[in-house]
Amino acid sequence: MTRPISDLTVLVTGGGRGLGAAIARAFAREGARVAINYRQSRAAAEALARDLGPRALAFGADVTDPEQVADMVDQVTARLGAPDVLVHNALADFSFNGEARAHLDRLAWADIARQAETAVGGALTCLQALRPQFEAQGFGRIITIGTNLMQNPVVPYHDYTAAKGALLALTRTAAKELGPIGVTVNMISGGLLRTTDASRATPEAVFDIVASQTPLGRVTTPEDLADAALFFASPWARAVTGQNLIVDGGLVFG
Repeated sequence: MTRPISDLTVLVTGGGRGLGAAIARAFAREGARVAINYRQSRAAAEALARDLGPRALAFGADVTDPEQVADMVDQVTARLGAPDVLVHNALADFSFNGEARAHLDRLAWADIARQAETAVGGALTCLQALRPQFEAQGFGRIITIGTNLMQNPVVPYHDYTAAKGALLALTRTAAKELGPIGVTVNMISGGLLRTTDASRATPEAVFDIVASQTPLGRVTTPEDLADAALFFASPWARAVTGQNLIVDGGLVFG
């Protein structure tokens, strides 16, 4: 079963700003109905929805809370139609500042657990809320957001990278279980993006170094990665599941 993007209702977690906002804009540009989830960024999410037009609305929910997620899905269904696509972009507060990162000698399990609660727990909570609808219609698309730091931990952000690694594992095991009901599950892994709230603390010199080492000669943007999400939701990706697509201008191969 395939459906054009313009027929889809897309739920983007953490969609009010940064990469999530770029993903919401990409889907809206292609005619999809877009549900913009936020936890704290209400003003930004609502402003984005107004900018995108009547087929986009903002919905508040903490993705780690099953009751809030279930209520959000009910609201989205009532106002935009039942979600066909989940883009799990929500991220626990994090700053890509290598100088301020937690080294192993002072890293606590709680640091990893806090990242995993949103990255992995949030994905699981949303997946569970959406599965009945996906199964009823025999169609669904789940897209998770990872990181190329798993392949190339040039800056060892231990807590963030460990959580994203666990999310990749869940992406692949979910693809195995949900495939028989017509649901694909894939991950998109970006590198350092120029620029999001999380990467705003990154020194300009680091962006320049990344650009110099990247085959395309520039740092990947949120818009670059957002367009890859369109592929996984599109009919062209109907036979693709359990995959991790690295979108970083060729900085990391494999």
